[in-house]
Amino acid sequence: MALPFITIYTDGSCHTQLKIGAWAAVILIANDKKTLTGTANNTTHQRMELMAAIEALSYVQHHFPMVININLISDSQYVIGLPARRQKLQAANFTTKQGQAIQNVDLVQQLYKLSESFNIDFIKIQAHLKKTSDINYNIEVDRLSRQMVREKVSSQ
Repeated sequence: MALPFITIYTDGSCHTQLKIGAWAAVILIANDKKTLTGTANNTTHQRMELMAAIEALSYVQHHFPMVININLISDSQYVIGLPARRQKLQAANFTTKQGQAIQNVDLVQQLYKLSESFNIDFIKIQAHLKKTSDINYNIEVDRLSRQMVREKVSSQ
């Protein structure tokens, strides 16, 4: 029997002046769809992009422990580019040339640790595509994360 294959769409958003952020993920397995969301204060856009991927992978690890193969689709070049930078970052002990910890070191290390449990294809998708007749979960996670930021900002 073949192990299930999962596709994950992620996105993050942030109000840069107020540092209020939100993330969203859609997880597709067989005919099921699970949507995850969250918000944070004192954050950045990149942290929200990372949190979306981390929370989705954590959910899969907990609820579908037999899954190995995952397509993680994001419009974040930062997230999609991290696997290619892993060896270099680890060799530098996650520090910059100036000896400072890289930005988001905690989340980058967490994403790398989670990735070890899976065979993940990190796939870049174009951001802010126009809606078509096809289902586009990238548009859905983008709208969800931006809507959550707006709601959190208006409730402040």
